[in-house]
Amino acid sequence: MTGHNPAVDGQVLDPFGTLRRALWIGGGQWAGKSTVARLLAVRHCVTVYHYDHHDARAHNDRRIARRVGRGEPPAETDPDKVWVHPTPEEMATETLAGFPDRFEWVLDDLRALVSGHPIIAEGWGLRPELVAPLVDSPRRMVVMVPTPEFRRHQVRELPRAASLGHRVSDPVRAQANRLARDRLVAEDAVRTAHRLGIRVIEVDGSRDAAAIADIVADHFGPYLPRHRHEV
Repeated sequence: MTGHNPAVDGQVLDPFGTLRRALWIGGGQWAGKSTVARLLAVRHCVTVYHYDHHDARAHNDRRIARRVGRGEPPAETDPDKVWVHPTPEEMATETLAGFPDRFEWVLDDLRALVSGHPIIAEGWGLRPELVAPLVDSPRRMVVMVPTPEFRRHQVRELPRAASLGHRVSDPVRAQANRLARDRLVAEDAVRTAHRLGIRVIEVDGSRDAAAIADIVADHFGPYLPRHRHEV
């Protein structure tokens, strides 16, 4: 795996104590992590950091700089080389290998985020093995993963889940590769969470987002404000 975990290397800078006090929601794509985090923000007056937004937008300059530093072209790779040609296993391996570097960028963001309320960071790139060295208790993290049936439901219902947003030569194969990759990455998160004693919440669609938010809030209980704002 490329990159390093600065927490393991003993190089974590946390000038305002933001990292050690943060709460974390990791897991698989399409499990409803962002929705749950937004509900908790309204109910419990917490500040939410959305990994996907920063990773896709604010971190792009760093991503380009990293490619240039490796002697790679600064432009994005041909979408077919990313989504059509490799196997899902190859895609998952590459994705997992890139998470440590991307996590460093998250930590930079969070160091500068000072709030009078608890901070919840959510996103699939917040991996259990990267977060665990930062926290004083595994109760500061949960891992949410969708069942295969719920993942298929999300693909049918969510426009952003049903489209890659790229022009590829074989959209059907690209989407199948993407979904298989997401499953493999989620399975890796579950295995690692179990090993580290971090709670896994499987989302199967039988409970709505509000009910899942209740479960997550109960898990984070000692770290959330006692008062609750009704939605």
